[in-house]
Amino acid sequence: MAGQIRAIRGMRDILPPETSRWQWVEQVAREVFDLYGYRELRLPLLERTELFSRSIGVDTDIVAKEMYTFPDRHGDSLTLRPEATAQVVRAALENRLDRAPGVQKLYTLGPMFRYERPQKGRYRQFHQINCEALGADAPDLDAEVILMLMEILGRLGLTQVRLFLNSLGCPECQQDFKARLKLFLRTKEGWCDDCFRRREINPLRVLDCKSAHCQGLLKGSPVLKDCLDEACAGHYARVLELLNRFRVPYEENPRLVRGLDYYTRTAFEVVAAGLGAQDAVAGGGRYNGLSQELGGPELPAIGFAIGQDRLLEVLPPEAGRISPPKVFLAALGDAARDRALGLLQDLRRWGLAAEMDFQGRSLKAQMSLADRLGAIYVIILGNRELETGQAVLRRMATGGQEQVALKELPAILANFISGKV
Repeated sequence: MAGQIRAIRGMRDILPPETSRWQWVEQVAREVFDLYGYRELRLPLLERTELFSRSIGVDTDIVAKEMYTFPDRHGDSLTLRPEATAQVVRAALENRLDRAPGVQKLYTLGPMFRYERPQKGRYRQFHQINCEALGADAPDLDAEVILMLMEILGRLGLTQVRLFLNSLGCPECQQDFKARLKLFLRTKEGWCDDCFRRREINPLRVLDCKSAHCQGLLKGSPVLKDCLDEACAGHYARVLELLNRFRVPYEENPRLVRGLDYYTRTAFEVVAAGLGAQDAVAGGGRYNGLSQELGGPELPAIGFAIGQDRLLEVLPPEAGRISPPKVFLAALGDAARDRALGLLQDLRRWGLAAEMDFQGRSLKAQMSLADRLGAIYVIILGNRELETGQAVLRRMATGGQEQVALKELPAILANFISGKV
């Protein structure tokens, strides 16, 4: 006999009641996005591999080690999306959203895929909440995007977090910085294999290394802020000014570069305790050159991603576990069960969550099931109740019960649950 098939390592099932917490997080995010004028974009899970190799950077861990890439039947190289920003820009260019007037404010939710070592809050199929604002280079937009991110986290009750900020400057600033950084890196010995290779090819990636040893070697290294030209320095100063005005606590991190090559100017990250070394729950920044890298016109843009798996790891376990008040129908006998089916639908039409037993259990077993389901009211219906046209309505919290006319039950229960009676 064949063995039981199990989920792929690093990919998991998210089951009730945990799914209610996921729905709650997504609903809160949608509410805030609506307030800020963002509209939902739904994107495919598969893209051409070239989209990510050109946008993310061939020397990043994502492209070099982590992407799920395979040829299709025609030999085209396809990749399960490892992130959403490049996808959003591709969709905007392909569907000519970049030609629409004003800033295009878009968000998307869904799974991403990276082949990496599974650990707490980190999976090979993980979920992100992304937002992207396309079409403006204003530092005021940068500040608004960060304000929106902190608003979402605040509404979710995640207040014990740290917001880190840096400016990566423009490509010209980065060219000057990379030259200085490369000279510094050559003076140090003992880099990990990845950093040893990257210090010549892409020295910025060394700053993103998670090795404590490599981070120690970076002590005293040049910082990007010292290489910013007047325009980039002014842009960054304006972002900080606005965050100060709106009393958003932040810390400047001169070595923050994020993990992708397309970032320019503002970069930010939000970290939370309880996740170990991989403690970021959200991050993002500006990526003014990405559109041109993908063959499009100049299209300044900024965005962020929230790691939903990590976020739920640090939220209190009870957060989001909200279910509507439930009514349970305990029916005894075939005739009562038949009548209960109609009553069940009547209750739902009144907006009441209602369930019943479909296995012909005893009254005691049905009451036990109602308790497990969290019902606050139980309607007991048998042959006698059918004859009199009155059911027994029981309040589970107190055990008190009363006779109620069947035809009046939905309205009475709706009033009870809404607190009107």
